[in-house]
Amino acid sequence: MYSSDVNGVDALAQAAKDLRSEIGKVIYGQEEVVKAVLISLFSNGHSLLVGVPGLAKTLLISTIAEVLDLEFKRIQFTPDLMPSDITGTEILDESRQFKFNKGPLFANIVLADEINRTPPKTQSALLEAMQERVVTIAGQRYTLPRPFFVLATQNPIEQEGTYPLPEAQLDRFMFNIPLDYPSYQEELEVVKGTTSDRSIDLKHILNAEQIIYFQQLVRKIPIADNVLEYAVNLAVKSRPNTERATEQINKYISWGAGPRASQYLVLGAKCHAAINGKYSPDIDDVKAVANYVLRHRIVRNYKAEAEGINEEAIINGLL
Repeated sequence: MYSSDVNGVDALAQAAKDLRSEIGKVIYGQEEVVKAVLISLFSNGHSLLVGVPGLAKTLLISTIAEVLDLEFKRIQFTPDLMPSDITGTEILDESRQFKFNKGPLFANIVLADEINRTPPKTQSALLEAMQERVVTIAGQRYTLPRPFFVLATQNPIEQEGTYPLPEAQLDRFMFNIPLDYPSYQEELEVVKGTTSDRSIDLKHILNAEQIIYFQQLVRKIPIADNVLEYAVNLAVKSRPNTERATEQINKYISWGAGPRASQYLVLGAKCHAAINGKYSPDIDDVKAVANYVLRHRIVRNYKAEAEGINEEAIINGLL
């Protein structure tokens, strides 16, 4: 697609810049959130967006889908949603043959809205799809389209009638991205832009073929041994009662990050470097993605909760 990998990295940096400015026509502020979602997309990972209602989580995801020339489906997760409602089901056609009717999971970008509102049985239907990129129905495997990218949203404050995601499912998400309230200035812009009759036309920036190329390119980016060791060491240090665990980890953590965290720290650092125009990641690139990768992979114990020590404080201690 490009004459060399160096040109490819330059093109990736330019594409990320174009995507951010196009998304910025609709989404005011939230630059770090947009950047994190794009890094996980180019790293072929999934993202969980956590924030209170009204912070434009759903709008952000649908805008990203619009600027990428990809098929987009939204699934509203509810307590009565069944696995077949998302994966699809077999139906009897006119010739009395069973035919597979594809569910909304068969798209390039899938928005799992309020994922913690549905029971574990339905949540687990996403597990195979997210990890293997296939769906098994009645013993038959169906391959999902490429690229395949799950963006899930979750409301952190309202816990009534919700089913917290199990650790195994949380681990399938590359990034856990928190959304915060906009600043005063950003909120002024939001209100000004959304209460007028201004219509916005968004351009398609990338297609499926280009995204797959960039996802493969990110994996080719070389990484120095010391940076690789730093990333793996971060994940290993987060495991309590092991030889590398810090005093703070032993005191406040009951469960640390697994090997998938090390993989995502390296991939995320490579992509972070590329979209910033660098041809190889350094330790700062690992630090830039560490919070997103580790936040949902460490489990605090009762002592941390009692003392009000949150995940960010523990990760900053590791860094």
